[in-house]
Amino acid sequence: MLNSTLATRGIAVAPHSLAAQSAVDVMREGGNALEAMIAAAATIAVVYPHMNSIGGDGFWVISRPGFAPGGIDAAGKSAMTASIDWYAKHGLTDHIPFRGPMAALTVAGTVSGWGKAHELAKSAGGRLPMSRLLADAIYYAQTGIAVTPSQSQLTSKKLAELQDQPGFAQTFLANGKAPQAYSHLKQAALAQTLKAIAKDGTESFYRGKLARKIANDLHTLGSPITLADLNAHHAKLVDPLKLKLGRNTLLNMQPPSQGLISLMILGIMSKLRGWDDDPEGPAFIHAQVEATKQAFKIRDAHLTDPAWMKSPAHSFLDDTLLSELAANIDPHEAAPWGSRTDPGDTIWMGVIDGSGMSVSFIQSIYHEFGSGIVLPQTGINWQNRGCAFSLNPTHINHLAPGKKTFHTLNAAIAELANNQGTLVYGTMGGDGQPQTQATLYQRVMQFGDHLQQALSRPRWLLGRTWGQTSESLKLESRFSSTTFETLKAMGHDVQWLDDWDEAVGHAGMLMRDARGIMTGGFDPRSNGVVAGF
Repeated sequence: MLNSTLATRGIAVAPHSLAAQSAVDVMREGGNALEAMIAAAATIAVVYPHMNSIGGDGFWVISRPGFAPGGIDAAGKSAMTASIDWYAKHGLTDHIPFRGPMAALTVAGTVSGWGKAHELAKSAGGRLPMSRLLADAIYYAQTGIAVTPSQSQLTSKKLAELQDQPGFAQTFLANGKAPQAYSHLKQAALAQTLKAIAKDGTESFYRGKLARKIANDLHTLGSPITLADLNAHHAKLVDPLKLKLGRNTLLNMQPPSQGLISLMILGIMSKLRGWDDDPEGPAFIHAQVEATKQAFKIRDAHLTDPAWMKSPAHSFLDDTLLSELAANIDPHEAAPWGSRTDPGDTIWMGVIDGSGMSVSFIQSIYHEFGSGIVLPQTGINWQNRGCAFSLNPTHINHLAPGKKTFHTLNAAIAELANNQGTLVYGTMGGDGQPQTQATLYQRVMQFGDHLQQALSRPRWLLGRTWGQTSESLKLESRFSSTTFETLKAMGHDVQWLDDWDEAVGHAGMLMRDARGIMTGGFDPRSNGVVAGF
């Protein structure tokens, strides 16, 4: 059993060790948690490129002692020329393609989130310039990274659909093949782009010389995104959703994020009984899987750009509604599961600084390597988040110009009772995100696991995540055969995964108590660490 990492002055967790170290180095220089997270976000966009990019989106949830919690929505809208009719004219009426220029239909918002976080960091006493915060990322892009086994394996697995996308082979392949694990990979064009952002600020990505390069490349490749779309984009400060659970207050991101669903699962679970005897037992898994099915029904019917939602997100956290959904659950039999879930490819990271400021952050390009296109002048791998839109005009998440699509991304913080500290937690993994968040929270708060123990226990997944096509209930093979067979007898369509399977996501957790003692856990399934000092 791995032990949780301990610290007192600052702590960070990331699914790649270099990103966590970038965050801690910034805090050692006096930077706060927001500055540290900007550095980590930039670094991981370079060293874990199959999972995220500066051509993607991001969400931030922030807790600071003595202040109201806050959030940053750094998700981009669809291009103003992107419409159902536009795709029909291009011969596409069933769905938006997952790969290629026409999959690159939403503005990449994550860099704007870095800028907004930098503004907030300064108001909280931050003093480090953007040039310092991006220094590690620039170095790794310019001098090269060591390719992780995860990147190598995933590139090989998705090679057929990625190798012919504009710019992909030149950027991410070695002589037309997936790069070997532990080989060297340089991203020279991306290094120059990061230098431009460091010099001219994050605004340059959307307004200025860099923006014009980006827009020209997107237009040349056939994306509907224009310079006007980039010019119109701004990250937005939002109030996180809140759920009171026992004496703790749980925070998560507003729509279009599915943070609502993560909170709903825990809210429904709080209404159920008889599941809390064994953190690896069938009763716990069954209860949470059934709660997930109830929450996903709400998600699929209601969740999209908040400007297009018929009911406000907080209304679905009503105690009466949560009780009604819990009453739909049979404690002994699985409900039918006919949903088709969406895969996702993401990184989640957490930081807590010495003052207690806590940041939960998630950054994504959606599918592995996003749309697959890499812009020639800037080296930016652009996201395909817009392929989550429906081309059915009656669908809640139908495509419309200037609309944000539904996001699997969500980032969680729990403010503990009586000012006892904070718990920062999250994961990558598409529809696995709310499931794993709920699992980790319950293992720590209900079952008493320390953070590393909660992350190291075997996990499960209902539906698909990145690299998966099956919709079954999947269990890592470290669960007992009794748990597997009991769930099967309850009506679940169960399937074994490997012992430590990336399909269940790369998660992480940090906690700071009232004394200022910090603990952290990382996911052994990732290339990550917890770094503290």
